[in-house]
Amino acid sequence: MEAAHPGRFVLGLGVSHGPLVKDYRRPYAAMTGYLDELDRAGVPADRRVLAALGPRMLELSRDRAAGAIPYLVTPEHTADARGTLGEGPLLAPEFKVVLEPDADRARETARAYLGRYLQLPNYTRNFLRLGFTETDLADGGSDRLIDAVFAWGDESRIRERVTAFHEAGADHVALQVVTGGTGDTLPREQWRRLASLLV
Repeated sequence: MEAAHPGRFVLGLGVSHGPLVKDYRRPYAAMTGYLDELDRAGVPADRRVLAALGPRMLELSRDRAAGAIPYLVTPEHTADARGTLGEGPLLAPEFKVVLEPDADRARETARAYLGRYLQLPNYTRNFLRLGFTETDLADGGSDRLIDAVFAWGDESRIRERVTAFHEAGADHVALQVVTGGTGDTLPREQWRRLASLLV
Protein backbone atom coordinates (compact mmCIF):
# COMPACT_ATOMS: atom_id res chain seq x y z
CA MET A 1 0.00 0.00 0.00
CA GLU A 2 2.83 2.36 0.76
CA ALA A 3 4.30 1.71 -2.68
CA ALA A 4 0.95 2.39 -4.35
CA HIS A 5 0.12 5.46 -2.25
CA PRO A 6 3.35 6.94 -0.86
CA GLY A 7 2.98 8.79 2.44
CA ARG A 8 -0.69 7.89 2.95
CA PHE A 9 -0.55 4.57 4.78
CA VAL A 10 -0.36 4.48 8.59
CA LEU A 11 -0.60 1.20 10.50
CA GLY A 12 -2.75 1.37 13.63
CA LEU A 13 -2.02 -1.28 16.26
CA GLY A 14 -3.87 -2.37 19.39
CA VAL A 15 -3.64 -5.38 21.69
CA SER A 16 -7.37 -6.14 22.10
CA HIS A 17 -8.78 -7.37 25.43
CA GLY A 18 -8.41 -10.45 27.58
CA PRO A 19 -12.12 -11.43 27.58
CA LEU A 20 -12.14 -11.34 23.77
CA VAL A 21 -8.94 -13.17 22.85
CA LYS A 22 -7.86 -16.74 23.57
CA ASP A 23 -4.36 -17.03 25.07
CA TYR A 24 -4.26 -13.27 25.74
CA ARG A 25 -0.86 -12.24 27.05
CA ARG A 26 0.35 -9.20 28.87
CA PRO A 27 -0.48 -6.34 26.48
CA TYR A 28 2.72 -4.35 26.90
CA ALA A 29 4.96 -7.37 26.27
CA ALA A 30 2.82 -8.42 23.31
CA MET A 31 3.05 -4.97 21.76
CA THR A 32 6.80 -4.57 22.28
CA GLY A 33 7.38 -8.02 20.79
CA TYR A 34 5.28 -7.18 17.75
CA LEU A 35 7.04 -3.84 17.30
CA ASP A 36 10.34 -5.76 17.34
CA GLU A 37 8.99 -7.91 14.52
CA LEU A 38 7.92 -4.84 12.55
CA ASP A 39 11.37 -3.33 13.04
CA ARG A 40 12.96 -6.49 11.64
CA ALA A 41 10.53 -6.41 8.69
CA GLY A 42 11.52 -2.83 7.91
CA VAL A 43 8.24 -1.13 8.85
CA PRO A 44 9.33 2.38 9.88
CA ALA A 45 8.23 3.69 13.27
CA ASP A 46 6.84 6.86 11.72
CA ARG A 47 4.27 4.83 9.76
CA ARG A 48 2.59 3.23 12.80
CA VAL A 49 0.45 4.47 15.70
CA LEU A 50 -0.67 2.67 18.85
CA ALA A 51 -4.07 2.38 20.50
CA ALA A 52 -2.62 3.48 23.83
CA LEU A 53 -4.50 4.17 27.06
CA GLY A 54 -2.10 3.69 29.98
CA PRO A 55 1.17 5.48 30.69
CA ARG A 56 3.49 2.66 29.55
CA MET A 57 1.72 2.19 26.23
CA LEU A 58 1.72 5.97 25.68
CA GLU A 59 5.47 6.00 26.30
CA LEU A 60 5.80 3.22 23.74
CA SER A 61 3.75 5.31 21.30
CA ARG A 62 6.21 8.14 21.81
CA ASP A 63 9.38 6.07 21.62
CA ARG A 64 8.57 3.46 18.96
CA ALA A 65 5.71 4.85 16.88
CA ALA A 66 4.44 8.05 15.32
CA GLY A 67 2.00 8.59 18.17
CA ALA A 68 -1.21 7.37 19.77
CA ILE A 69 -4.85 6.79 18.81
CA PRO A 70 -6.61 6.35 22.19
CA TYR A 71 -10.19 5.02 22.17
CA LEU A 72 -12.99 5.88 24.60
CA VAL A 73 -11.21 8.71 26.38
CA THR A 74 -11.83 12.21 27.71
CA PRO A 75 -10.13 15.59 27.20
CA GLU A 76 -8.42 15.01 30.55
CA HIS A 77 -6.89 11.80 29.23
CA THR A 78 -5.83 13.70 26.12
CA ALA A 79 -4.05 16.33 28.22
CA ASP A 80 -2.22 13.62 30.20
CA ALA A 81 -1.37 11.76 26.98
CA ARG A 82 0.04 14.93 25.41
CA GLY A 83 2.17 15.41 28.50
CA THR A 84 3.59 11.90 28.07
CA LEU A 85 4.01 12.11 24.30
CA GLY A 86 5.49 15.60 24.18
CA GLU A 87 4.88 18.01 21.33
CA GLY A 88 6.01 15.96 18.35
CA PRO A 89 4.04 12.70 18.16
CA LEU A 90 0.53 12.45 16.73
CA LEU A 91 -2.33 12.32 19.22
CA ALA A 92 -5.68 11.41 17.65
CA PRO A 93 -8.27 10.32 20.23
CA GLU A 94 -11.63 8.81 19.30
CA PHE A 95 -14.79 10.52 20.59
CA LYS A 96 -18.35 9.25 20.40
CA VAL A 97 -21.19 11.52 19.24
CA VAL A 98 -24.94 11.20 19.78
CA LEU A 99 -26.77 13.85 17.76
CA GLU A 100 -29.71 14.08 20.14
CA PRO A 101 -30.60 17.22 22.13
CA ASP A 102 -32.81 15.45 24.68
CA ALA A 103 -30.60 14.45 27.62
CA ASP A 104 -32.57 11.35 28.61
CA ARG A 105 -32.74 9.95 25.08
CA ALA A 106 -29.11 10.79 24.35
CA ARG A 107 -27.89 9.12 27.53
CA GLU A 108 -30.08 6.08 26.92
CA THR A 109 -28.54 5.65 23.47
CA ALA A 110 -25.04 6.18 24.82
CA ARG A 111 -25.54 3.85 27.78
CA ALA A 112 -26.78 1.03 25.56
CA TYR A 113 -23.64 1.39 23.44
CA LEU A 114 -21.17 1.77 26.31
CA GLY A 115 -22.30 -1.34 28.19
CA ARG A 116 -20.12 -3.75 26.20
CA TYR A 117 -17.00 -1.67 26.88
CA LEU A 118 -17.66 -1.71 30.62
CA GLN A 119 -17.00 -5.47 30.50
CA LEU A 120 -13.42 -4.90 29.29
CA PRO A 121 -10.77 -4.32 31.99
CA ASN A 122 -8.50 -2.16 29.82
CA TYR A 123 -11.24 0.47 29.60
CA THR A 124 -12.52 0.18 33.15
CA ARG A 125 -8.99 0.52 34.57
CA ASN A 126 -8.48 3.60 32.43
CA PHE A 127 -11.72 5.13 33.68
CA LEU A 128 -10.63 4.52 37.28
CA ARG A 129 -7.25 6.14 36.53
CA LEU A 130 -9.17 9.17 35.25
CA GLY A 131 -10.97 9.55 38.59
CA PHE A 132 -14.22 7.72 37.92
CA THR A 133 -15.46 5.27 40.56
CA GLU A 134 -16.86 1.76 40.52
CA THR A 135 -20.27 3.37 40.97
CA ASP A 136 -19.72 5.31 37.72
CA LEU A 137 -19.07 2.01 35.93
CA ALA A 138 -22.23 0.26 37.15
CA ASP A 139 -25.52 -0.16 35.26
CA GLY A 140 -24.23 0.97 31.88
CA GLY A 141 -22.40 3.99 33.25
CA SER A 142 -23.37 6.98 35.38
CA ASP A 143 -24.53 10.23 33.81
CA ARG A 144 -21.13 11.63 34.78
CA LEU A 145 -19.30 8.93 32.81
CA ILE A 146 -21.67 9.12 29.84
CA ASP A 147 -21.32 12.89 29.63
CA ALA A 148 -17.53 12.59 29.73
CA VAL A 149 -17.03 10.00 26.98
CA PHE A 150 -19.88 10.99 24.66
CA ALA A 151 -20.72 14.29 23.00
CA TRP A 152 -24.48 14.60 22.86
CA GLY A 153 -26.75 17.47 22.08
CA ASP A 154 -27.04 19.95 19.27
CA GLU A 155 -24.30 20.99 16.90
CA SER A 156 -23.10 23.85 19.09
CA ARG A 157 -22.65 21.63 22.14
CA ILE A 158 -20.84 18.97 20.13
CA ARG A 159 -18.51 21.56 18.62
CA GLU A 160 -17.61 22.72 22.15
CA ARG A 161 -16.83 19.16 23.24
CA VAL A 162 -14.61 18.49 20.22
CA THR A 163 -12.83 21.80 20.77
CA ALA A 164 -12.03 20.70 24.34
CA PHE A 165 -10.02 17.78 22.93
CA HIS A 166 -8.05 20.07 20.63
CA GLU A 167 -7.39 22.47 23.49
CA ALA A 168 -6.15 19.53 25.57
CA GLY A 169 -3.54 18.69 22.93
CA ALA A 170 -5.21 16.51 20.28
CA ASP A 171 -3.96 16.91 16.72
CA HIS A 172 -7.07 15.22 15.34
CA VAL A 173 -10.31 13.93 16.88
CA ALA A 174 -11.88 10.85 15.25
CA LEU A 175 -15.65 11.11 15.71
CA GLN A 176 -17.76 7.96 15.93
CA VAL A 177 -21.49 8.49 15.48
CA VAL A 178 -23.68 6.41 17.80
CA THR A 179 -27.32 6.20 16.72
CA GLY A 180 -28.84 3.38 18.72
CA GLY A 181 -29.44 1.46 15.50
CA THR A 182 -28.36 -2.07 14.72
CA GLY A 183 -25.16 -1.01 12.98
CA ASP A 184 -26.16 -2.45 9.62
CA THR A 185 -26.65 1.00 8.04
CA LEU A 186 -24.20 3.87 7.82
CA PRO A 187 -25.17 7.10 9.63
CA ARG A 188 -24.75 9.23 6.50
CA GLU A 189 -27.16 11.96 7.61
CA GLN A 190 -25.32 12.41 10.90
CA TRP A 191 -21.95 12.44 9.10
CA ARG A 192 -23.21 15.23 6.87
CA ARG A 193 -24.36 17.23 9.88
CA LEU A 194 -20.98 16.76 11.56
CA ALA A 195 -19.10 17.66 8.37
CA SER A 196 -20.89 21.01 8.14
CA LEU A 197 -20.44 21.55 11.87
CA LEU A 198 -16.69 20.97 11.93
CA VAL A 199 -15.55 22.77 8.78
